[in-house]
Amino acid sequence: MKNTASNRRKFIKTTATASAGILVFNSQPAWSSPANNGAILAIGAHPGDGMFSMGGAVAQHIANGGTGTFLSLSLGEKGHSSIPLDEYGLMQQQAMEQSASAIGANAVFLDYPDAEIPFNEESSLAVCDVIRSVKPSIIITHWEGSWHKDHVNCYHIVQYARFYAGLKTLAREYPAHYAGQMFYAENWEDMDNFQQDTYMDISEVYDQWIAACAIFPMWRGETGFRYNDYYQSLATMRGCLARFPKAVAMMAAAGQSVQKIKKF
Repeated sequence: MKNTASNRRKFIKTTATASAGILVFNSQPAWSSPANNGAILAIGAHPGDGMFSMGGAVAQHIANGGTGTFLSLSLGEKGHSSIPLDEYGLMQQQAMEQSASAIGANAVFLDYPDAEIPFNEESSLAVCDVIRSVKPSIIITHWEGSWHKDHVNCYHIVQYARFYAGLKTLAREYPAHYAGQMFYAENWEDMDNFQQDTYMDISEVYDQWIAACAIFPMWRGETGFRYNDYYQSLATMRGCLARFPKAVAMMAAAGQSVQKIKKF
């Protein structure tokens, strides 16, 4: 996705400054209407995806007065080479519930098998139902440029689910709701053609978010990847570029509102 300094998607409405060819926003709510509940929904293929790559933004949103929910499409039960699937799946679920609670968020799970999340009408409608139930103003999810099959399918499921959720003529358990803004998280597994265009200051909640991530055994590198070092270093690096102590970078979905930045 090609962006210029005069055409940038917006996540947080506040004074913006141009830095390194990106749009930088401070951490203030993007909604003030009484009709808008300020909910954010982070949709990950697996629990760790949601907390590690989306949790910083969710934690900051909650600190700003909004509400947050994590939806995991599977438990990621096949992610450990020596712990039995049922046991590790339960560990993942409990870690997500505890870590979400630690930042003031809710956790919701679907029961698709790890590595076998299907992209079809059934899964799209299942996520549609969660969107209608939570009524988020903002959705954060995976970018499609991933080597991980579940992440790619999650991306496509969310595109369909967001459309279905806003379709008033589609009768479901909950009434229609359209999530007006959607962003893709910076995930080490989803970096093919990922182009960050929105940086969010998470300095206020950084320690809280890191403590929540540390509840996961995999955070400490037990499954082979040093998630702790990667995401902590990434928050520092993105903070350097955005002129914040700590920040997360996201990619806005195409077609959202734009905000023009005057040259200084």
